[in-house]
Amino acid sequence: MSGAEQLSAALSAMENEIVWDAEAAYAAAVELERQADALGDETLVVRARLCRICMEMRTGDLEGAARQLDDIHDWAVAHDDSNLQARTHLTWANIRRLSGDLAQCLEHSLSAVELLDESATPYMQVTHRTRLADALGLNGAIDAARARYRQAEELARELHQWELLTMLLNNWAYTEYSSGDFSRAQQVARRLQEHATTHGPELDPAALDTIGVIQIENGEYAEAVQTMRLCIARHAAGYSDDADDLAEYHLTLARAQRGLGAFDEAQAGLDASQALCVERKLHQVLVRVYQEQAELHAARGEYAEAFRMHKIFTDASDGLQSRQAEVQAQTRLALFERAEAREDAELFREQARRDPLTGLPNRRYIDEELPGLIATDPELTVAIVDLDHFKQINDRLSHDVGDQVLVQTARILESRLTAAAPDGFVARLGGEEFLLVLPRTSDAVAAVQLDDIRKAVSTYGWQEITGGLPVTASIGVAGMHDVRTRSQAAVLSVADRNLYTAKRAGRNRVVSG
Repeated sequence: MSGAEQLSAALSAMENEIVWDAEAAYAAAVELERQADALGDETLVVRARLCRICMEMRTGDLEGAARQLDDIHDWAVAHDDSNLQARTHLTWANIRRLSGDLAQCLEHSLSAVELLDESATPYMQVTHRTRLADALGLNGAIDAARARYRQAEELARELHQWELLTMLLNNWAYTEYSSGDFSRAQQVARRLQEHATTHGPELDPAALDTIGVIQIENGEYAEAVQTMRLCIARHAAGYSDDADDLAEYHLTLARAQRGLGAFDEAQAGLDASQALCVERKLHQVLVRVYQEQAELHAARGEYAEAFRMHKIFTDASDGLQSRQAEVQAQTRLALFERAEAREDAELFREQARRDPLTGLPNRRYIDEELPGLIATDPELTVAIVDLDHFKQINDRLSHDVGDQVLVQTARILESRLTAAAPDGFVARLGGEEFLLVLPRTSDAVAAVQLDDIRKAVSTYGWQEITGGLPVTASIGVAGMHDVRTRSQAAVLSVADRNLYTAKRAGRNRVVSG
């Protein structure tokens, strides 16, 4: 066997096996790249370079790995190497997942499957489909994820890829857990344990972490602590998974220890997880660390610190969602028009135009629909509704109560507006602000209808939700005659100005131009 053939075989082994020790594999990939350079074989150089980049990502250098991928992909496209293109997209998907860009993770995961052909190895056939199922689950498409997991499971069994089946069942169980379906999660986790008993080898740290989080949801805190200690011990003994895994393991152990009341040990675990998140820029995990830190403060009775940390968690969570939302609608639409039925694509597009808390249309929907109404309807009325003293509800009661108030307010606004202006719509602008759009509604009629809506908010039976704390709304109104230019910015500016006037005048009132 020639040197090039030996090198190609070594690269194939690295490309088609689950790598547990990423640092050792990184050193091996560097050496393989050096040998490929010495041989002057461009194809082997590119393959070795991608292996090295994958290991850089696995050891936490996401930015360094990302900077190098474009050149690999361009080479693969220029040389019509579909396997290398597929591997590049899968690496991109992992980087996007770790950095919190779930929409791009889904896009690259789909490309990684679309590029598979008859030359793809059994490892690629199973792994790429599993990662697509993972990405679908992360983006909330749980039914589509289950279908992909089933396909990948059938293929793994057909190809006798038992180690990959362990990975697949672990990911599936965790996806079910993340979706909140703990019964399905437990069922898949049991299949995972049965498979490990039948086919071996011992469960890896990632699988143990999955079992641990499911045990926590079942209140089995002592069992979860034992599971997670074994998980971290196996990781230290040579298992080295993705860049975010050890941070996840410490976070899960901390949650189990909090459940047992071992608060000092839980704090140490959270500190370790947070340090890894900061070092490796693991935005998604860090958001959940903040959330758990708030829970731990509350469990200790440190309510001021719990509130402060919950605010940090909320801000971090909102920031993460806003980064994802920029590309989510267009990406999902493009993906599912190409790979799934058009009805699925439209479903994802609609989801991207909806506020996840209230179910109302969001700012993206407003930007799509409002300009056309402004341009064509001389009797259009637009109103901004803002809940009065909403911060007091969050501060004195909780953010959960605040969310309940927002959801109920959305229901009141939607039902009242449907009766008053069936062709109109209610949308959530953000926070405690809502937008009411009333087509073909004169000023006089709009004034009466909007005041009725204001009264409906203030007279609703809030006792059950707020315990007697009142909920009222101020409303700023704008009609087409109030603006010099027919633009969305001008109309919203007038409505916002009138809202400010309503606030200064004592709140719980409607002010028009």
